[in-house]
Amino acid sequence: MWNFLKPAPHKDLLPEGKIDSTYKSLRWQVFVGIFIGYAGYYIVRKNFSMAMPFLTDPAGPYGFDKGSLSIVLSLNAVAYALSKFLMGSVSDRSNARVFLPLGLVLAALSMMFMAVPIELFGASTTSIVIMAVLNFLVGWFNGMGWPPCGRVMTHWFSVKERGTKMSIWNCAHNVGGALVGPMAVYGAMWFGSWFYGVDSSKYFIIGTYIFPAAVALFVALLAYVLIRDTPQSCGLPTIEKWRNDYPKNYSEKQEEVLTTREIFFKYVLNNKMLWFIAIANAFVYMVRYGCLDWAPTYLKEAQGYDIKEAGWAYFAYEFAAIPGTLVCGWLSDVVFKGRRAITTIIFMALVALFIFLYWQFSDNYMIVTLSLIAIGFFIYGPVMLIGVQALDLAPKNAAVGRVDRVLRVLLRDGYPGERGDGIRGGKFIRVGRDVRAVARRLRLVHRFRQLYLQGGTIPGAK
Repeated sequence: MWNFLKPAPHKDLLPEGKIDSTYKSLRWQVFVGIFIGYAGYYIVRKNFSMAMPFLTDPAGPYGFDKGSLSIVLSLNAVAYALSKFLMGSVSDRSNARVFLPLGLVLAALSMMFMAVPIELFGASTTSIVIMAVLNFLVGWFNGMGWPPCGRVMTHWFSVKERGTKMSIWNCAHNVGGALVGPMAVYGAMWFGSWFYGVDSSKYFIIGTYIFPAAVALFVALLAYVLIRDTPQSCGLPTIEKWRNDYPKNYSEKQEEVLTTREIFFKYVLNNKMLWFIAIANAFVYMVRYGCLDWAPTYLKEAQGYDIKEAGWAYFAYEFAAIPGTLVCGWLSDVVFKGRRAITTIIFMALVALFIFLYWQFSDNYMIVTLSLIAIGFFIYGPVMLIGVQALDLAPKNAAVGRVDRVLRVLLRDGYPGERGDGIRGGKFIRVGRDVRAVARRLRLVHRFRQLYLQGGTIPGAK
């Protein structure tokens, strides 16, 4: 590993009288750092979805084919899944203070260059290929955001407080995602004329690509200033010792930096509960990305939204998730006494109801808008709860998100919203075909796990 990514070395303990005040101060500081930093990733995550309705508009300056752009869109998700798996193993053995800002800078630069092929080559195959590569890189570098945040969360916050802290931190991606819409609107209004003069049909390029990328670069610098790697690197004891809050399976070995082989084969691959959680997560993400990726295009075609209206609808979808996530966390802790599955099932049932309304009443402005907001309110709670469960089921130095991302790759066809048929024929989700596709991949996953547990050879493995 490159030296600059190595975990910060442990320091001698501070004097007893300084430990409490330093711990309290730094915990707030690192929390703000990972909150702002992770929000920054979502400023440059799904911008392509915001640009798509204007790239495909036959009356606009480009007129790209929707099917071709859906390929570009899907590569972002594929890269993101692979990155969170592969880069997660790097993050486990890296300094979170360096790793998180590094990924954000690279994602922002990749997003900024998305404007280049559009201007140079127009609606051509060359442009599609370059955009596909760049959007793949955006997804890959975005996969470097969650793992260092998970590392910081497990080192600075103990098990009994982690659920509440995670529910608050989980709102970061909604804050970042919600800003994409207003940034597209105001970035185009404020800076579009600087680049394109009176040609307002191209202002969206500045609002969706250039302006958010510039903001993300500033956020990366701020995150680096605020984040610290571990308490021990600041001369503090472990969080479990400081709060006297030890989980049942805690041991000093959990503070050690594990190898990739140890993490994956000892703590992830043969952990049955992690696999169950990851499978559930794949289904939750079908809905999350189906709405997130295609909402701007769907709203423009079904309701005739312009960039301003689509931007604010996108904002409402993401912003509604903040109170929804907090309510979900509160219900799981207070009402259901930590039984996360019950809360998740209730929220997903309500999501299904509003998906049905969103699909069946596409010609009704009020129902479509309110349904989109309700989906945002209810979908992100389950996303957060599944992450909390995963963190509690693996050692502190294991990237517990990795098995989840492996399954998302295996369940790739279970993501209807990323393949370009999300709104074809007026249908939002082709349920039957997608469920069959998921079932096929579940059988593959089950076979893969059986071979490992029986000591067999995994096909294709060396």
